[in-house]
Amino acid sequence: MRLFAGIDWALEEHAICVIDESGRVHNRFQAAHSAAGLAEMFTKLRRLAAPTELPIAIERPTGALVDALVQAGHPVVPIHPNAVKAARPRYAAAGGKSDPGDAYLLADLLRTDGHRLHALRPLSDESRALRALVRGRDDLVAHRMALANQLRALLESFWAGAAVIFRDVDSPIALAFLAQFPTPAHASRLGTKRLSRFLTRNAYCGRRAPEELLQRLRSAVVTDTAELEMEAKGDIVRSLVATLETVVVQLQKLTAAVEHAVTEHSDGPMITSFPRIGRVNAGQILAEIGDDRARFSSDDHLAAEAGVAPVTHQSGKHRGVVFRWACNKRLRQALICWADNSRRASPWAAGIYEAARARGCDHPHATRILARAWVRVLWRCWMDRIPYDRDRHNAARRLAMPA
Repeated sequence: MRLFAGIDWALEEHAICVIDESGRVHNRFQAAHSAAGLAEMFTKLRRLAAPTELPIAIERPTGALVDALVQAGHPVVPIHPNAVKAARPRYAAAGGKSDPGDAYLLADLLRTDGHRLHALRPLSDESRALRALVRGRDDLVAHRMALANQLRALLESFWAGAAVIFRDVDSPIALAFLAQFPTPAHASRLGTKRLSRFLTRNAYCGRRAPEELLQRLRSAVVTDTAELEMEAKGDIVRSLVATLETVVVQLQKLTAAVEHAVTEHSDGPMITSFPRIGRVNAGQILAEIGDDRARFSSDDHLAAEAGVAPVTHQSGKHRGVVFRWACNKRLRQALICWADNSRRASPWAAGIYEAARARGCDHPHATRILARAWVRVLWRCWMDRIPYDRDRHNAARRLAMPA
């Protein structure tokens, strides 16, 4: 008798339902999200069937629970939450929802539609390490941006000049300036000579002269702030600056680790061979597509997963093409970033982008179109495990040929 399992994932307690090939519930239980709870869950599942003979459907493709299931030997089949939501009316007309009910729904979808679904395969150790580094770095970049926005908003509330004297408020020179001059009172005696000495001491490599920087500082809007309030805001500036300095340093270390991991990865030479991709951007793409060649059956499949291909709705005479929301958003952002950079180094990429703009597409749309074109080339190189070669890229080669 063949069995199918569904797990409704939760932060504290998971709902598990096991059904047979006729859809009858064979077992149903709860498991705490803890070492003891997962060990008990695996014990109960092994009593029902060998891990390799018990496929499990779940709504997420990553996480500690998914990793544990894959390592235990279970075929793990991720089902998108949108598909689960769309299937719910098949089981209850009233639209009710419960964790045990969703666990049964997942198991039954696996029973009826499992032939159309792709089971996860464990990533190699190097791909898992790269994914951890890349996602950790991306999260730290978002944290840095949030802190920088908070610092900029604070400065604009009482000392707008300090937010615009340098281009980026979270750059090393801007943080050094704010650490020494957190309020207008601290910079009251700041002149051209003193600013010039500060810039030299902090190895400022910008192109702005001290006079121009001082003019930026003094020409900004001045807010009338009481002395006590200004001192309090100065203390907050110091705290944010100290936090940002630590984040920036750690971000540099993580960036170096990502670049090294990409260089050492078996697919590193392939992914870094594309024009203007950069090692960090290459790591972001490689971390999301992984190294399982059976994961994407075609370039269309990869483009859909990456969200660079639109969704078409057609019925009768009506046909609509809309933006694809359900996708791997990290992969989409990485591909779009690369596509935007590539048009500055590849005439073929620039031609596709300009043609899209000439048709009336805005910049984001035109960049997605270019990313979709690059996905065709990327998928072929990824499947064949070969670096990108412009001489083998027919469309690019024709543009490079002399007239």
